[in-house]
Amino acid sequence: MDISGNVIFIPGSTGGIGLALALALQAKGNRVVVGGRRTAELERIAAEHPGLDTVRIDTADPASVEAAAKEVLERHPDLNVLVTMAGIMRAEDWRRPEGFLESAESVVNTNVLGPIRLIAAFVEHLQARPDATIMTVTSGLAFAPLRATPSYNASKAAIHMLSESLRLQLADTSVKVVELVPPSVRTPLTPGHEDDPHAMPLDDYIAEVMGLIATQPDAREIQVERVKFLRYAEVRGDYDQVVGVLNGNEQLND
Repeated sequence: MDISGNVIFIPGSTGGIGLALALALQAKGNRVVVGGRRTAELERIAAEHPGLDTVRIDTADPASVEAAAKEVLERHPDLNVLVTMAGIMRAEDWRRPEGFLESAESVVNTNVLGPIRLIAAFVEHLQARPDATIMTVTSGLAFAPLRATPSYNASKAAIHMLSESLRLQLADTSVKVVELVPPSVRTPLTPGHEDDPHAMPLDDYIAEVMGLIATQPDAREIQVERVKFLRYAEVRGDYDQVVGVLNGNEQLND
């Protein structure tokens, strides 16, 4: 995708990577619509960041996705970029059914069905634009698993393969499919994660991502250097070692 001149909708961007990316893209001359579940947060963002439009959306709710898509397209008929940012991450213990089933269903609903709903709501419109992009959001954990988060790992692996498949189906259209593959980044994705010294600082991550978008407009995946340790473990032949390093100090809460 081009670094500027777009009209972009980013559901799930009231904080963390989503909001930081929205602000960085706005600063490059894009019109950006921020989507989120909490009306108060959307009002705060609109007040603090003039020029950002906001729309309430819950990607876990099909009716909310349908209503938000209608609202976005009515206000921004020239929309040409969709970023499926919304996602949740939860620790689960699959040794006990009561420890994971409800969480796993929620993660799949948000992280897998959410992007599918969004793409279904916008793909026809995007194909009518002369130059459009669907940016999916996966994780380094799609390629090497964190022991504590089985459903999250699986959900991101599913979106990786969905991205690969959609790219094939949309190859003869105006729509590009780009996969954003973050490493661990200091955001409130899980409690205390914004202070994790092992995670990449958010500002550093966004700066590197914006540089990659600017210099690699035809990239299929946006990979900062730090995520390549996980992304290419199997290719390098050191998958077991990478999984061991990733999980060396990880413990489930009993």
